Amino acid sequence: MLLNELKTKYNSGEPIFLSEIPSKSKGYLRQQVKNLTDRGFLTRVCNGVYYLPYKTILGTDGKMSAEKYIEKKFLFKDGKEIGYYTGLYLASLYGFTTQNPACYEVCSNSATTKQRKISIDGVNIVIYKPVALITNDNIKTLRFLDLMLNIDKYCELPIEVAAKKLKRIMADEGINMNHLYKYISLHPLKIYRNICNYNLAVK
Repeated sequence: MLLNELKTKYNSGEPIFLSEIPSKSKGYLRQQVKNLTDRGFLTRVCNGVYYLPYKTILGTDGKMSAEKYIEKKFLFKDGKEIGYYTGLYLASLYGFTTQNPACYEVCSNSATTKQRKISIDGVNIVIYKPVALITNDNIKTLRFLDLMLNIDKYCELPIEVAAKKLKRIMADEGINMNHLYKYISLHPLKIYRNICNYNLAVK
C-alpha cells in the first residue's frame, strides 16, 4: 500500500515530491495520492509536493520542514551539491550574526532567473542564480565569496574577531586567495573592500 511505503521512507513533515515516488503509471499514482490527501493521510503543499501530517507537542497541525524542502529542491541533486544558503541566513549559520532572517536565501544551479521569490507553506524563499555553475570543486569558494560580499552588512562581531573567524573558515574549508581570485571578478567591486578590511588579501 502506498501509504505504508511513504511512512517507511519519509518522516512526518518531510517533503515528498511526486516525481520521486516510483510508479509504472503516473496517472494511477496521482489518483492514489489524491485519495490519500482527500482522506487526510497526506497534506498537499503545492503542485507535486506533499508531506505526512503530524501534530506538534502543542497539539497543533505541524508544517512541512522548509529546510528539507530547500535541500531537496535547491541544494542537492543525484547526490551532488548544486546550491548553498546565502545572505543573512548564511551569516547566521557561520555565527557572524544572531539575527533571524525573514526568509531563506539560496544560490542554486536550478535557478532559471537571476532572482526569484517563492512562498512554500508560508515560508518565503529567495533563489539566486550563481555567478558560475556550482560544482563540488568550487562550491566552498563561491559560498565564501557570497559571505564576504555582505559581511559588512550582517556581521555583529568586532572586526578583529571576525577576521580571525573568516581566516579559520578559509583554513577549515581549504580556501586560499588563488581560489577567490578565480571568481572574484564576477562580483561587485565592494567585495574587494571587504576582503581588504578583514585583512584576507594575503596569498
